[in-house]
Amino acid sequence: MFDITRIFCDICVMENISFKDFEALLLADRSIRRFDASRPVSKECIMELVGLTRYCASGRNLQPLRYLPIHKADDCDKLFPLLAWAGYYADWAGPDVDERPRAYLVQCLDTNLTQNPMCDEGLQLQAITLGARAMGLGCCIIKAFNAPRLKESFELPENLDPRYVLAIGYPAENAKIVDMGADGDYKYYRDDDDAQCVPKRTIDQIIIER
Repeated sequence: MFDITRIFCDICVMENISFKDFEALLLADRSIRRFDASRPVSKECIMELVGLTRYCASGRNLQPLRYLPIHKADDCDKLFPLLAWAGYYADWAGPDVDERPRAYLVQCLDTNLTQNPMCDEGLQLQAITLGARAMGLGCCIIKAFNAPRLKESFELPENLDPRYVLAIGYPAENAKIVDMGADGDYKYYRDDDDAQCVPKRTIDQIIIER
């Protein structure tokens, strides 16, 4: 297994990992919605990924986010029906049984500390997905889920507010970035080879010229 802590420390000080290496990792870090359900994800792997969040910047350095690891088969089966998958695929209800994630992380806000996590949610989710990709795993960040039922089903205390669910597993599909067309359509889609294509704006479209 990769020493994820060392990899991210090397990136921070730019000693052993180049900009191109980091760019390649970021390009590979795409949303995965179909997984190899025959390959389990260990609790130790999940804990190592959560450990990356300790090194992220945090608004006011409050560090108010908590994580519920889900990796047992029964718990994964209990969580899956509470999730909504791929809003742009209107005729797709989500991955089949043999393509479902083998683990999840539920990101929760400790409302005893704050009602506003500021930038923390996205920063930590990106750190986890990059770390997972370095391990050969894929992730999908899910915002559309039944939070009240999740909270009840997993007996979360009142002060923990579920914010995101992160699906984790070994990818069973190809996902890639493609140039956004002239029509500006940003919706992801599957091409003739069943690869998931994610349109991205060009650098010229996101730079503000003075």
